[in-house]
Amino acid sequence: MNSRRLVLASCLIAASIAAARAQTPSTGAEAIVGSPSFAAASDFLTRDYDRFVGELITLTEIPAPPFKETARAAAFLQMLRASGLADVETDGEGNVMGIRRGTFAQPPGDRTMLAVLAHLDTVFPEGTDVHVKRDGTRLRAPGVGDDTRALALMLTMIRAMNAAHVQTPHDILFVGNVGEEGEGDLRGAKYLLLKGKYKDRIKSFISIDGGDQGNITNGALGSKRYRVTFKGPGGHSYGAFGIVSPSFAMGEAIAKFSRITVPANPKTTFNVGVVQGGTSVNSIPAEVSMDVDMRSESPDALDKLVADFQAVVREAVAQENATRSTKEGKIEAEVKLIGDRPSGETPVNSPLVQSATAVVKAFGLTPRYSISSTDSNIPISLGLPAITIGRGPSERSHSLDEWTDVEKTAAVKAAHVALAIVLAAAQ
Repeated sequence: MNSRRLVLASCLIAASIAAARAQTPSTGAEAIVGSPSFAAASDFLTRDYDRFVGELITLTEIPAPPFKETARAAAFLQMLRASGLADVETDGEGNVMGIRRGTFAQPPGDRTMLAVLAHLDTVFPEGTDVHVKRDGTRLRAPGVGDDTRALALMLTMIRAMNAAHVQTPHDILFVGNVGEEGEGDLRGAKYLLLKGKYKDRIKSFISIDGGDQGNITNGALGSKRYRVTFKGPGGHSYGAFGIVSPSFAMGEAIAKFSRITVPANPKTTFNVGVVQGGTSVNSIPAEVSMDVDMRSESPDALDKLVADFQAVVREAVAQENATRSTKEGKIEAEVKLIGDRPSGETPVNSPLVQSATAVVKAFGLTPRYSISSTDSNIPISLGLPAITIGRGPSERSHSLDEWTDVEKTAAVKAAHVALAIVLAAAQ
């Protein structure tokens, strides 16, 4: 393309962006999707499909257990550099990021930015077989959908924007973040927004971490996670029979916890996800523990559930100490908070949600609003507009038989939708 054609293309793009900003979310989305620059980006996404699938497989096959995302982060860092972003780097928490510059004329340090995140980590422990298996158009492997597909989607979107010379007023910060899953407790998003170098410049936030692209997650599901460790004297299962047992105390606590009544609306849930401890089948354990997850759409309902849970633990300890001998020592329980995800909401009538809604409708999809626990919990709790959007069709997240469908037509359309949502948010 010669210089005159580049100038003309830039003028057309700038004009379409200006028009979109002056219109309602619906007409603005239609202007973006109908613009020559978006058509060019869409054509590129189709041509880039094979590379998208290849990068998805490559990243999936790099293990990224909780707190051990370094190898995948290093690979993603190189991919971001190859995509043409500026200031590609790794921050103090391990997040990998780079900036796509906007057109606003302020000094770089004063420019507001949209942050777009996809998380690097998976729920699967070290040693999990993450080799990708093909089944028709489906790719099967632990973590292939959640959230590795979003990482690959981010890369193809950046390349499409560059190939089509798409311009946005605001800078866009693309981030592969650590610590979204489990005990990671959103540590990557927390660092980015509370301690990171761009914390004062980020004014809106999109997490790509879901399947269905008609779904817009604008609500942050609050959760509390605890590790309860029951300790006692321990002893031989025969010789010391009759003394207090941490196992019986924990079992009683689990039984009592299972009978707690919670409201269906606001939806409130609880789970005992991990139990561990003991040394042998013929030993009364000196220590056992359980990991507990509690969630609610309502902060008040969550606080009540936590209080009821803590009361159950105290009752179970007291009951075991009253039931069996304490001559060698009593049962004690240590309740440790290991996860705290705040709740909140980006209102449906906010510009960010409305622009995403308009894009979804522009592609003939039916928008739905939902509540979930994602990286968006952190910006929402800080008062920043934030949503979580879909990455494309995938199922069985957090299971060994997880899969994502990369049928070309649907995969390219998924990239179109995500790209349009990001462009609309960056106006």
